Amino acid sequence: MITLGGPTKRVRWRVLNDWGVRVGAIMLLIVVGIAFFGSLLSSQSPYETAGIPGASPGGGHLLGLDFEGRDVLARLLHGGSSTIILATTATIVLYVVAISVGLLAGYSKSVIDPLLMRGVDVLLSVPSLLVMLLFITGLGSSKPVLVLAAVIVLFPGAARIVRSATLEVSTRGFVEAAVARGENTVAILRREVLPNIIPPIVADLGLRFSWSIILIASVNFLGLGIKPPSPDWGVMISENLVTLSSNPWAVIAPALMIGLLIIAVNLMGDGVVRQLGTSGAGR
Repeated sequence: MITLGGPTKRVRWRVLNDWGVRVGAIMLLIVVGIAFFGSLLSSQSPYETAGIPGASPGGGHLLGLDFEGRDVLARLLHGGSSTIILATTATIVLYVVAISVGLLAGYSKSVIDPLLMRGVDVLLSVPSLLVMLLFITGLGSSKPVLVLAAVIVLFPGAARIVRSATLEVSTRGFVEAAVARGENTVAILRREVLPNIIPPIVADLGLRFSWSIILIASVNFLGLGIKPPSPDWGVMISENLVTLSSNPWAVIAPALMIGLLIIAVNLMGDGVVRQLGTSGAGR
């Protein structure tokens, strides 16, 4: 069992000193800093026309102008917070649901397990983007709908991973000892099972967060999510494809920010799993 006493400080120290965690944290701080505080550094308006549409960098515009002549850097500095907030919210909600369902299905060893998992299998069989588009078409393109659609799409895979990890841990001696002591199911799941399935959850969390970003950015790219003229990285990529030859930075810059965000989260997740995997011990 993963212990939470004295070794905790050593594990935390090893996690913080992992190269992946450090590099990922630096990249994440940079991207999040730009997304949430970059607007304070911008002297240009992200909405006002500043020159010739599609103009290349120069004349006080470090990244040039977009397809409507607006400053690309200003829109980049104002456009990241929406994607990060929506993806983070979706990831938190989906894991609250996935952990609850996965623990219940994996530990119950009753008819509850196949009932829950058959529903999960049905959701897994439907293409992700199709589910997103169906939700948006039926309920509109508001931010809560984007979050709900992302949760529905990503929840099944996360639930299956939690269930598989729970099945494996629930057969170990320390869980059987807790049952023999007469502890109730909630206490066993909270104290014995959940702490010991943290590594696969953390590993999967980075992937789910990345997929949240990709799904939300894709919907915005298709023009079905956040609507122009609101600055958003996904929207910027879509609307500036027409200026790719004259000013490629209008597309490259927001795509680079999304890519760095995904890489940063996965580097940190892999680093945490690496250290938890070498520090955990079975009992």
